[in-house]
Amino acid sequence: MAWYLYIAVVGAGFAAGFINTLAGSGSLVTLPLLMFIGLPAVVANGTNRIAIFMQNIVAVSSFGQQKILDFKRGAMLAVPAVIGSLLGARIAVNLNEQAMRTAIGILMVIMLFVIWIRPKRWLVGRPEMQQGRLTALQIVIFFLIGVYGGFIQAGVGIFLLAGLVLGAGYDLVRANAVKVFIVFCYTPFALAVFFMNSQINWKVGIILGIGNMLGAWVASRMAVKRGAGFVRWLLIAVVIVSAAKLLGLLSLISSIF
Repeated sequence: MAWYLYIAVVGAGFAAGFINTLAGSGSLVTLPLLMFIGLPAVVANGTNRIAIFMQNIVAVSSFGQQKILDFKRGAMLAVPAVIGSLLGARIAVNLNEQAMRTAIGILMVIMLFVIWIRPKRWLVGRPEMQQGRLTALQIVIFFLIGVYGGFIQAGVGIFLLAGLVLGAGYDLVRANAVKVFIVFCYTPFALAVFFMNSQINWKVGIILGIGNMLGAWVASRMAVKRGAGFVRWLLIAVVIVSAAKLLGLLSLISSIF
């Protein structure tokens, strides 16, 4: 791999780590780059998990130091997500990429309306939903998100935020902290499935991970400093761009101009 590609990989990792920690869909930056440098789609998907895991070591640590992360509740929510991720990763070894990209794009459009229409719900938490045992609905929600996250990482952060805000009662800042903790918990299990199927390039994954870690550190500090309002607007921007990319609108626009 040429020297300048190493710089590009670290740079893409930084952007992905920053976006993933504050919103989600950072893998829409890294996956195309990994395929551009020659990795097959399934190997890029597996290799990306190394960087995600490294990123979330930093993000979880940073949110924990800033007293934002609800470890106990996060661990409870992580259990169904971990179980789901094993199923999703197993499915992903035979990934139908185009069908999945279209489905995610449609879900992103739906998510955009949800975020836009009820802004207060995303800015003010509901502490009463963060107490006691998990409900059956919460278990199902986070199991399904885990399946999706194990299948393909791109976009899972946005769906986790939706589940944590609308289904678990967190504001966006605290939801981001729990989100990275859940991803941190299930990623090693998904990574193991890709490893057993020889779908990981460790060298590229570690280089990418260095960038992800740097981006995650900057983003975790910014999330706490700027607050939920800033995170919501960034989330809206990320969802718009992600949906446009996944549905092929960006390619269409570039071909016109």
